[in-house]
Amino acid sequence: MLQLFHNVSTECSKITTKRYSTSFSTAIRLLHKDLRTPIYHIYGFVRFADEIVDTFHEYDKQTLLDEFMKETYLSFERGISLNPILNSFQQVVNKYNIEKDLVDAFFASMKSDLSKTAYDDQGYRDYIYGSAEVVGLMCLFVFCDGNKQLYDQLKPYAQALGAAFQKVNFLRDVKADAENLKRVYFPGVDFSNFTYDAKYQIEADIQNDFAKAYEGILKLPVKARFGVYVAYKYYLSLFKKIKRARPAILLEDRIRIPNYSKAFIVMRAGLRSQLNIL
Repeated sequence: MLQLFHNVSTECSKITTKRYSTSFSTAIRLLHKDLRTPIYHIYGFVRFADEIVDTFHEYDKQTLLDEFMKETYLSFERGISLNPILNSFQQVVNKYNIEKDLVDAFFASMKSDLSKTAYDDQGYRDYIYGSAEVVGLMCLFVFCDGNKQLYDQLKPYAQALGAAFQKVNFLRDVKADAENLKRVYFPGVDFSNFTYDAKYQIEADIQNDFAKAYEGILKLPVKARFGVYVAYKYYLSLFKKIKRARPAILLEDRIRIPNYSKAFIVMRAGLRSQLNIL
């Protein structure tokens, strides 16, 4: 039965999400049940592409990414793929009419990770858009479920949330990016002499993204609001911890939020949701 294959594909996307990100998998579980599966499908696709450029060092990354891209676009046309992650993703793209330009932009950012090691201001904005903002927009297509007017209204807020998440990731992963991948995403920042002033400027930009994103969360459809709010609170907590750290600490270790803190975030967010005071 074809449905059995689709079910297996969905399970692959769920497993991928749970193994790679406990935070996002928890947030997805807090979405309405109608939204969980398509968001798993989007995350699985994004995660696999990211793994190609970030971790497959012993293989020809360019060839692997090219093949993954080709199979992605073929899956849209055929409505099926033997790669279960792509089979899941094409279902979401075709069902919710996700714009292919978003997929193009995503792959453009992934391709840049294969060769670029530093970015100017425009390159940085382009990379953030393709690697993170478009992922938020893909999810927004699901949340709005065909309501184009609502999608257009919430689009800038979804982009702000994706940008905030990605920039926090960049700060958290400064050490690994610089030492292992030889990448510096923040334009004009010298991490061999990472000053408080440089750190404050980056944080001010991220704070603006979080503030704008919060406005949009309050306008999301009810089915999506709580799960997105929890993801927002996870990253905001991580951001606050990064802000308290000295610049040198970010170059020595990867800052994390312990599991007990994540559980507290969910509990507190749940209480605020029940009281309708998000």
